[in-house]
Amino acid sequence: MSVVKHLFIGGYGPDIVVVGKDLAVLARAAAHKASFLAFHPAMPVLYAVGEDDRGTVSAYSVAADRPAPLGERSSEGGQPCHVAVHPGGRLLAVANYGDGVVSLHELDENGAFAGEPVVLTHHGSGPVWERQERPHAHQTVFHQDVLHVCDLGTDEIRRYALDGRALESVKLPAGMGPRHLVFDGDRCHVAGELDAMVRSYDSHWNEVAAVPASQAPGTNYPSHIEAADDYVYVANRGPDTIAVLRRTDLAPVTEVSSGGAWPRHFAIDGAAMYVANQTDDAVSVLSLHGGLPRPTGGRIEVVAPACVLPR
Repeated sequence: MSVVKHLFIGGYGPDIVVVGKDLAVLARAAAHKASFLAFHPAMPVLYAVGEDDRGTVSAYSVAADRPAPLGERSSEGGQPCHVAVHPGGRLLAVANYGDGVVSLHELDENGAFAGEPVVLTHHGSGPVWERQERPHAHQTVFHQDVLHVCDLGTDEIRRYALDGRALESVKLPAGMGPRHLVFDGDRCHVAGELDAMVRSYDSHWNEVAAVPASQAPGTNYPSHIEAADDYVYVANRGPDTIAVLRRTDLAPVTEVSSGGAWPRHFAIDGAAMYVANQTDDAVSVLSLHGGLPRPTGGRIEVVAPACVLPR
């Protein structure tokens, strides 16, 4: 099984945890509610949100794989839950769940924050009133020089030019509650947290497939979604599983235990999958055999993990 050199794990504990290939903790960096992390594409810099009512976004040098603070600033909104860096490395986006605000931050040649942020507000609501009373930005994704924002509160994929200019949003089914998406060639797969569905869209945003995210009975709140090789993978909170769907039509292939409880995020690296099981206080290690996950018994004890990144 391919094993990464290091794992960087963020969550609702007191720090960011760095783990080695033997799954032993190598380093910790104090970080309050660092619920999502992202790497700079070229520089040894890690970014982390601070998911408070007055949110923050921080930068850390990881040149020695031991995070050292480089800077911190406001996320310009409340409860930031996702951060992404443009492939060119000069722009960073933060999704603030609490109020739906998205902020764009310029990065200098060293990956440090520069200039003043661009603040993108939004309005709207959805039919699930207890969850969709206002915008709730849940993920930011740069794709083909367009910023895409999953807004769980308004059932939209909000779209912006890199300068913050608003483009036409993609309207999704009412009550879907889009949480995370992944681009996959000329398609995009979207996980709906509120309707527990995975939907695929073509390049013109026509829906081409839709299936339940889990075949297990009971309530499900899908979280993260990825595409690799022949499959689409989605984490299911409730049944606590990783579902594997066929990329071409989302036909269910298999569904296995996430190795813990409340799988909030996962990462794939070669023949390994790392799953952040938030309420089980552990990251579980699964092996991939022909793309299908199997338990290994590997487990990293981390307080309330919410994001895991291989490097």
